[in-house]
Amino acid sequence: MSNFQDIKQAAYRANMQLPELGLVLFTFGNASAADRERGVFAIKPSGVPYVELRPEDMVVVDFDNNIVEGTKRPSSDTKTHAVLYKHWSHIGGIAHTHSTYATAWAQTQQDIPIFGTTHADHLTVDVPCAPVMSDKMIKGDYEYQTGFQILNAFQEKGLKPEEVEMVLVANHAPFTWGTTVEKAVYNSAVLEELARMAYLTRQIRPDAPRLKAALIEKHYERKHGSKAYYGQE
Repeated sequence: MSNFQDIKQAAYRANMQLPELGLVLFTFGNASAADRERGVFAIKPSGVPYVELRPEDMVVVDFDNNIVEGTKRPSSDTKTHAVLYKHWSHIGGIAHTHSTYATAWAQTQQDIPIFGTTHADHLTVDVPCAPVMSDKMIKGDYEYQTGFQILNAFQEKGLKPEEVEMVLVANHAPFTWGTTVEKAVYNSAVLEELARMAYLTRQIRPDAPRLKAALIEKHYERKHGSKAYYGQE
């Protein structure tokens, strides 16, 4: 039996959730689960259809992108996952999809504006869109550079990855993360819904105003603040 059975099972379950939630078609996505103590993560193999996927197919890779266990080629996005794990030490899972509405916003190269309280329940800011990658980065180690495209965007925008657990990569698609891979998948589903709502809002009223600051604070704090009262104790 694998020495990494726990994270391989977690990664498998997370990957299987992506098509169940309508976030991926065919092989358009991946999720990974990390073991911080051992400095590794398990990720979906490249190009394997979800209907054929098995827990033992998950590939275990370290944070420097070296394969530790597995016979299949890991996801083509593995280097991006590795960069994020290596530089953001609090995250335990990452999900990447090409979900329709979030990807459409990424293709516009725009942040997703905070229009309503559903958005504010999860974030106090617009969903950030990392800028278009430079030609030098594209021609270099592309997937590795995608990780730095995300890191640089957060640094430039002054955002904290523990507070904003999602990003759009311009002209590409979304990435989400969390302390667990389950939270990363949850964030992917939330992001897709926020993207859909924002798109519909713009269709109904192109000049729709951003949500007022008092409502942003109220909705975020009641769920995440020191005096949060949403849910059960």
